[in-house]
Amino acid sequence: MTNKINAVFILISAALFSDNISAQQTPVFSSYNYNTVLINPAHAGYYENGDLVLTANGYFNSVEGSPRNADFTFNTPSNSEKMGLAGGIAHNQIGVTYTTNFFASYSYKIFFDDYNQGRWWSYNPNVVSFGITAGAQLYNENLTKLGIDNDPEFQENIDSFTPTLGIGFLYSRNRIYLGLSAPNVLSSTFNNKNNTNLKNVYYGYFGYRLFTDRFEDIVITPSFMAKYIEGAPFQADLNLLINYKNKIELGGGYRTSNHLNLLAGFHMGRNSRLIFTYSKSMEKIVLPDTFGLVLNYRFGNGFE
Repeated sequence: MTNKINAVFILISAALFSDNISAQQTPVFSSYNYNTVLINPAHAGYYENGDLVLTANGYFNSVEGSPRNADFTFNTPSNSEKMGLAGGIAHNQIGVTYTTNFFASYSYKIFFDDYNQGRWWSYNPNVVSFGITAGAQLYNENLTKLGIDNDPEFQENIDSFTPTLGIGFLYSRNRIYLGLSAPNVLSSTFNNKNNTNLKNVYYGYFGYRLFTDRFEDIVITPSFMAKYIEGAPFQADLNLLINYKNKIELGGGYRTSNHLNLLAGFHMGRNSRLIFTYSKSMEKIVLPDTFGLVLNYRFGNGFE
């Protein structure tokens, strides 16, 4: 009886999250703020030093088949300040559906120097970055695990290997950033060849940093992210992040799919930080609350 209930739940989950199955999963609040290179290759080389990020969500859920994802990225500038490199792996699981994405990204930056009447302390350059990413997606539907014997559609598993190619744009300066990206522009090209229904996903995001005083002890960052997939509802995230002296971080957000996202974390010295995340669905449909974490290490001067 328990196996039948689990199978029904897995099928319901797959239906609810079908847009996630057909394309790269929308990052939860934590990944969006701390691992942006997953959705935008123009973010490669964004920081002064190399940056390692590990995120995991849903692995503490007790309900079998509920959404889970784990991501690992490495983001670093190159020998030239105008070029950045990044790479990583993203693994998503919903029910009996598994996707694993491998990618490598490259960005090229154009600097527009902005001096205020020649005063060096007001130096605030504008940076425009263009990025490209390439990789592959492994897709697997383990349908035989459901144990449905009287339906021929569930007697054979689906496995595919799909090349991926994406593009991105990023504008940033001291207080503001704006990004646009399409992480997989080749998505529909291989649908007939590998029996999948992959669709491209488009992202747009914007953020503004507010400093409470001239020492910049407290940074308040309201941000917005929009996601669009053909055939799926438009989705937007409204977020607010507060950073106190690069020691404590608190945040909250709302997703238009009626999800509430919260986070809290702390910095462990100059180079590393640990963030805990929580996501709750406000829908009447019973979905498990999702707990996750972000582990971030930055080389060199770290987060100072």
